[in-house]
Amino acid sequence: MRSAAARTLAAVVLAAMMAGGCDDPEPPASAPSVSIAWQPATLSASDAIMLRESTSCGGAFFVVGALRDKAGGTRPAAWMSRDGATWSPMTFAPKTFYGKQHIMYAVACANGRLAALGAKIGGAHSNPRTSSWQQSPDGVLREVTAPFELFGGPQALNVSRLTAGPSGFLISGNRMSGAAAWVSPDGTSFSIVERARQLASDQVGETYAFDAAALPPGWIMVGGIIPEGRIDRDPMGWRSPDGRAWTRLQATGATEDYDELQRVAVLDGVPVAVGLRGATFGAWQLDGDTWRPAGAFGAVPPGAGTSVRSLVVSNGRLLAVTATAQGYAGWVSADRGGTWRQVSLPIVPPGADHAVSLTAASDGRLLLVTDDGQNARVYLAETPA
Repeated sequence: MRSAAARTLAAVVLAAMMAGGCDDPEPPASAPSVSIAWQPATLSASDAIMLRESTSCGGAFFVVGALRDKAGGTRPAAWMSRDGATWSPMTFAPKTFYGKQHIMYAVACANGRLAALGAKIGGAHSNPRTSSWQQSPDGVLREVTAPFELFGGPQALNVSRLTAGPSGFLISGNRMSGAAAWVSPDGTSFSIVERARQLASDQVGETYAFDAAALPPGWIMVGGIIPEGRIDRDPMGWRSPDGRAWTRLQATGATEDYDELQRVAVLDGVPVAVGLRGATFGAWQLDGDTWRPAGAFGAVPPGAGTSVRSLVVSNGRLLAVTATAQGYAGWVSADRGGTWRQVSLPIVPPGADHAVSLTAASDGRLLLVTDDGQNARVYLAETPA
């Protein structure tokens, strides 16, 4: 295995290597784009609004982010809406110095209760100071204090996505030892799962996790692996009955270029993952214990920042939002990722600190969150046919 420093360097280098050729046997098909009538809504606050992510639960939408004052200071913020048009701010109860400054960047809902993640850069080494937040019965989002090394410390890389399911909550992310997970039955506290057999890096290669989805009675997680002796990633996934013991799910269709699974959703019981496939974005379907390639779409131009930002299921369709150096794009598939059509999105210029997040409600409504660093907005629409 490589040293911790080497793994960190590899992660930095690979983040800028999202270019190259692709010998995909199923190139993206040309299809008419789909127009969506996005209806803007207004959030009100005394300071500048920052938005990062959204979710839907119990017939309501939730968006999270922060408020930024004129001096650049931040404090955690979230809003709730039943109709997507009228929004009410939520109350926070921070406990720590950094919690009072948190930018909320992930949110999920399980069994009618919200959980969220927030972070603020700080300390001698300017690392993210991360905490989880849990909604109490009175509706207040309360910071959950945790040991520093639960989310940070010398083994930390990133604490990424928060996922909800019947058994509670799971966070996907990475440590110096490779892919990792954090689990909680109710969002009140999380336990870390690192160096787990088949999940963490080993003699086969270095593993990275990016997203997860509930697949009762447990979870699936997706990401990539850098096989020993190579520098490009191949797609990789995992399955777990409890978020603690994991089994690798191999993927076929890998190219000699950069491939990985970045987002995952479950449509009619079938997990579908979307990520990078060489010079395109690509979809994979889970067939038994193997991820098999489905359709490809879009283009991956040279440059950092290329990724799948959102993947949701709505009215039997998959909807994805992708980001490249040229900007954001929306996509829809009616056949579990086999073919894709582009859908219209409000224009958001590309940028390292910009955000776009898509959420689907159970009734087919879509909520889009955008933040271009100056203006944060929410939009409501119906799932396209």
